[in-house]
Amino acid sequence: MSSTTMELTKENFDQTVTENEFVLIDFWASWCGPCKQFAPVYEKAAESNPDLVFGKVDTEAQPELAAAFGIQSIPTLMIVRDQVAVFAQPGALPQEALDDVIGQARKLDMDEVRKSVAEQQAQQGQPGQPTDEA
Repeated sequence: MSSTTMELTKENFDQTVTENEFVLIDFWASWCGPCKQFAPVYEKAAESNPDLVFGKVDTEAQPELAAAFGIQSIPTLMIVRDQVAVFAQPGALPQEALDDVIGQARKLDMDEVRKSVAEQQAQQGQPGQPTDEA
C-alpha cells in the first residue's frame, strides 16, 4: 500500500465511503496475477488524482466486503460517488481506460443518478404498478 491508496477494511469501509464524495475501490488478492499487473496502474491514477480517495480491499483479508458487493472475479474496480456505486467492472484496466472511466465518473450528474436509482428501486418494489410519470 502506498501513501496514495488506503487499505479498506470492514472497520473503515462505511466511514470512508460516507465521508468522501468520490471513492475508487480496487478489490484484489496477493495471489492474483492480473491484480499485480493492475496495481501500478491504479497507483499511478491515485497519484494523478490527489483529490479522489483510492482504496484497496484485499478480498482474502476482507471476505465479508467482497461478499457484500458480490465480487466474483478480481481485480474488480468500483467507483462510489455520493454513496452510490456508479461503476463496477472486473478485469485489469489499462491506464488509458482507467483514466477514461475516472473522467466519465467525474462528469456524472449525481442528481440524475440518484433519480434513476430511486426510479429503479420504486419499479422493483412495486412490479406492475404505474409510475407517476406519464
